[in-house]
Amino acid sequence: MKSRFAIDFEQHPLLMNSPWVRTKISRIISIFFIGAFLFMFLPWTQNIQADGAVTTLLPNQRPQEVQTIIGGRIEKWYVREGDFVKKGDTIIKISEIKDSYLDPGLLAQTNTQIDAKEKSMLSYGSKVDAINSQIEQLEINRDLKQKQSVNKLQQEELKLKAEKADFSAARISADIARQQFVRDSILQKQGVKSPLDVENRRVKWQETVAKLTSADAKVRSAEAAVENAKFEVRNVTAEYSEKLSKAESDRYSALSAQMESAAEVSKLRNAYSNYSIRQGFYLITAPQDGLVTKTLAQGLGETIKEGMPVCTIMPANATKAVEMYVQPVDMPLVHKGSYVRFVFDGWPTIVFSGWPQLSYGTFSGNVFAIDNTPSANGKFRVLVAPADKEKPWPDALKVGTGSHAYLLMKDVPVWYEIWRQLNGFPADYYINKNEATPAKKGSK
Repeated sequence: MKSRFAIDFEQHPLLMNSPWVRTKISRIISIFFIGAFLFMFLPWTQNIQADGAVTTLLPNQRPQEVQTIIGGRIEKWYVREGDFVKKGDTIIKISEIKDSYLDPGLLAQTNTQIDAKEKSMLSYGSKVDAINSQIEQLEINRDLKQKQSVNKLQQEELKLKAEKADFSAARISADIARQQFVRDSILQKQGVKSPLDVENRRVKWQETVAKLTSADAKVRSAEAAVENAKFEVRNVTAEYSEKLSKAESDRYSALSAQMESAAEVSKLRNAYSNYSIRQGFYLITAPQDGLVTKTLAQGLGETIKEGMPVCTIMPANATKAVEMYVQPVDMPLVHKGSYVRFVFDGWPTIVFSGWPQLSYGTFSGNVFAIDNTPSANGKFRVLVAPADKEKPWPDALKVGTGSHAYLLMKDVPVWYEIWRQLNGFPADYYINKNEATPAKKGSK
């Protein structure tokens, strides 16, 4: 049913031929084309779009698994999922399962062993001191004996000289007595001397010969005494060298035993420290302030291995960032400090990608880091931090929330952007003057 105000052109064909209608239609078409032409020259902000997810800016602010350092059996839970914990709060208590550490008096026994080894080390030290004193005394005795034997050698040498002098005197006396006997024998033949005088000369000569023989024996005895004194000097040196060598050997043995005791003490102290530290691992504590999001080990009495995660903690007061992935073809256009606008899942938005100033519900950021190698999905990972002095990101934003990013590029006319999209050309590459200034300073 047609409205009564509608004009039926079929029933009134003259209306189409009316100058007034043709003028109106021409004006409308002209206005449309003029508007479309002017629209082609409006500024359009080029952008690169990429999908990503919310993460944290620093690695220590990302969700982390709390792991056990040692293996054990779960004895008690102190938290549950959703609890907020502070750094150092106890999360779980475990008990020992290795037979090497089951003894409850392990620390006391190890401490007793340390005391015994320390006393043994002290006794070896006393033994070393005693041997040092013995060596000093042996050296003193050696010096005294050497002086005594040298003095005796000198005495024997002097005695030998005296005996040699007596031997020389006895030989001269024997020669004189022989000459006197020969002379008196000649004079007795000539009748000058009596036979009694000759016999007296013979007896005297025999006495001097006997004295010469005795002097010779004494000289030989003195020479033997000198040789014995020299042997005694050498014997004293050899004897005390042997004694000193044995004492030195005993000292080195004692020093070696003392060092072995010191090494044992060091090992036992190390073991004591390890046992003490290990007992501190029975309580698994929170590494930082955060929220317990998920428990990965359940129940009581369950055995867990070393390095096994027991729960997941989301750190508090984390600086949020967006982790997005850019196509390789767009990678040369992205640089550190590039301006980015975000749309987060769950937040109402009205987006005009080409006119970001007209968008509503978007949040700003700047490129913080860029990977140099592609990820497993073939794209390059880009980390974006919140922009300073602009609208802060929502406090209720959770790590893992999806996001859609618009990396803003150069302002171009609409006709140029349409032409670029139809030809599949990438966005224009440019560098802001403010972003290029630090690079220029660095180059200088």
